[in-house]
Amino acid sequence: MDEAAPQPEPLQARMSLADHLRELRSRLLRVVIAVLVLGCAGLYWARDIFGFLMKPVLDALPPADRSLIYTSGIEELNVLMKVGLYAGIFLATPVLLAQLWGFVAPGLYPRERRYAFPFVLLGTIAFIIGATFCYLVVLPTMFNFLLSSGNTAPIKARIERARAMELEALRFARSGDFDRAANIADGEAQRLTAFGDGRVSAPDRYAGGVVELQARLDAEGRLVDATRDGLGLGAAPALRQALEKRVEAVEAFQSGALGKSSEALDQSASLLAGAAGSQGSQVARLWKMQKTFAAGQSSLSEEAWTRPLLTMSEQLSLVLMLLLALGVVFELPLVMALLAALGLVKAKFLMRYQRHAIVVCLILAAVITPTGDPINMAILAGPMLLCYEGGVVAAYFIERRRNRNAAETALTPT
Repeated sequence: MDEAAPQPEPLQARMSLADHLRELRSRLLRVVIAVLVLGCAGLYWARDIFGFLMKPVLDALPPADRSLIYTSGIEELNVLMKVGLYAGIFLATPVLLAQLWGFVAPGLYPRERRYAFPFVLLGTIAFIIGATFCYLVVLPTMFNFLLSSGNTAPIKARIERARAMELEALRFARSGDFDRAANIADGEAQRLTAFGDGRVSAPDRYAGGVVELQARLDAEGRLVDATRDGLGLGAAPALRQALEKRVEAVEAFQSGALGKSSEALDQSASLLAGAAGSQGSQVARLWKMQKTFAAGQSSLSEEAWTRPLLTMSEQLSLVLMLLLALGVVFELPLVMALLAALGLVKAKFLMRYQRHAIVVCLILAAVITPTGDPINMAILAGPMLLCYEGGVVAAYFIERRRNRNAAETALTPT
């Protein structure tokens, strides 16, 4: 029989170091060109892309505070340019993988080079899956943890509801329907007091805080305006007396006599109730609700004494870093499979160091996640470990197939 043709020697073995460097330079240049071209295209939709990327951040903030700031005149422009550049990097992932395969392909046998398209396709899909996992799972969990208001979130939501219901009650009062206004006020005062669990003081007690008294002053001013509109010009003399008492309360507040200011406010509200005649009890119930609301605002200010001011640049850098990190992590099985195909790693070696891989994954998760809490670390470390195990399995099957092919070649008669 004719002697079987020997397996052609990989081209890479016959290439000099200078040839390798020239090949690497040309392929890196192609990647850079692809990133720049696609990045310029990404600049056109940079603002929309930025809004999409910042959605997990903004969703973690209270509705009234969902905004980002910029601290210099050019920061917004820099952010949009960075968005365009990173959009080019994301879009150029298939080009990067194709050039990577082209660089290592000379070191493969002809039957192994036909896996170029599956490598590029699977690598792109793995990167997209990693970035999607980060966007849908990691980012919402992380920012909800970082920007959580803790125990203040429920009471803040209740205060927002009370503010809205107070405005509705005062609208009824302005229209002259004091009964409906008082019913709304009674229900909201009861809900706010019961919800406070000791943090919202009773409406008949003044806690003595500047924040609470300032809130009472503002609320009583709204009550004066609503009562005046609801009663009309006939109650003008009594309303004037209430206004005089209010001026006295303001002067006492400015001089630091908070107790005297609180008493003057109560007297002003009593005069308003007297001006309302038969509807005076309804006005008093409105004032009771407003005092409860002011106590809730004071309790909230004592607990929520910090609030986030997030800059566009910092949040974008954090989000992009995590997206890229998770995208690269999900490429790990493919890279391990490629190294196994090149014969640079063995499945036995990878399995021997699994315990070390677990430690490395935990360290990387602790470095990548900015929160440091166990939940977010587990969310990051879990996929890393799964990707490593997937790479071990892929390396095992690739090595097994190569050994089988080598055995078949050795058994082929000459």
